[in-house]
Amino acid sequence: MNRGWKRCLGFSLVEMMACVSIIGIIAFMAIPSITRMRSDGELNLAITRAEALNLAQSTFIQVKGRTEAAQQWNKAGAKNHEGRYKLLREYMSYAEPTLSQYMPSGYAVTFSESITSMTKAGLTGPTGNILY
Repeated sequence: MNRGWKRCLGFSLVEMMACVSIIGIIAFMAIPSITRMRSDGELNLAITRAEALNLAQSTFIQVKGRTEAAQQWNKAGAKNHEGRYKLLREYMSYAEPTLSQYMPSGYAVTFSESITSMTKAGLTGPTGNILY
């Protein structure tokens, strides 16, 4: 009877520890990339949504006309971004009920004082102003 055959049926403790350590090293190297990809994704989402607001602003002016659009824009309030967002909401294909829900967390959008100037909405993120 050959007793050496029964010894080869399983993995040794050293082999198992080597395998676990290799998996740990790979995970250690992958985690920073995953978090960086997530923050890049949130930035891209914020930029895309700010551009959608700019397009909605243009559509709002075209539908209402310059003078009526300017009157409604001013009536919504100079510092009231939520009120101005509600004006633009119906001209967007996807819109949350409020501006704070629409933008990703940590990002904020500011509208221009005058809608007739056709100035892009400003985007502010965790690192400051974002130029897009």
